[in-house]
Amino acid sequence: MSRGPYTFKQRDLTRAIRATEKAGIEVGRIVIDRDGKIVIIPKATDDVLGVNEWDTVLVRQ
Repeated sequence: MSRGPYTFKQRDLTRAIRATEKAGIEVGRIVIDRDGKIVIIPKATDDVLGVNEWDTVLVRQ
């Protein structure tokens, strides 16, 4: 049974990853749908999660 034609190429994915990393964003996950749409989800960091270094200082007091 055939899977059908590929809707994206390896070089498309490579370019997307390189562009994301060049922008200073760390890749967390990549999703490719059946239409070939590439979605790059950034890795969660403390800045994105809203964690503040003072949160731990204030909690300890």
